[in-house]
Amino acid sequence: MPKPCSLDLRMRLLEAVIAGASRREAAECLDVSAGSAVKWLQRWQNTGSVAAKPTGGSISPLEEHADWLLALIVEQPDLTLNEIVVAMRKRRIAGSRSAVWRLFARYGISFKKSLRAAEQERPDVARARRRWM
Repeated sequence: MPKPCSLDLRMRLLEAVIAGASRREAAECLDVSAGSAVKWLQRWQNTGSVAAKPTGGSISPLEEHADWLLALIVEQPDLTLNEIVVAMRKRRIAGSRSAVWRLFARYGISFKKSLRAAEQERPDVARARRRWM
């Protein structure tokens, strides 16, 4: 979806119409579609502002289950996304791997492996590493 036109352009169109030009004439002078000019001025008449409406801001259906999902990750931090989706299905929560991933991304949780693997602490692995080095 394209970005909304600037507030400056909208204000210039409004000023042209207030000065006496028709909506279509003002739109043609400012190289804007007549439909946009009509909508902007309707918005000005209804709200007193020609500013664009806010865009975006959709909310995930998983937000209502965010507390449970975050607690699940705290309890079992090594769960994969697939395992989280299976746990969700057991509780009859609809959602996909990508929806879970986006939810956790919003909360700053990533599933990247650390630079230091947990296996390095095991005695047999530590012994093998020392021999290798």
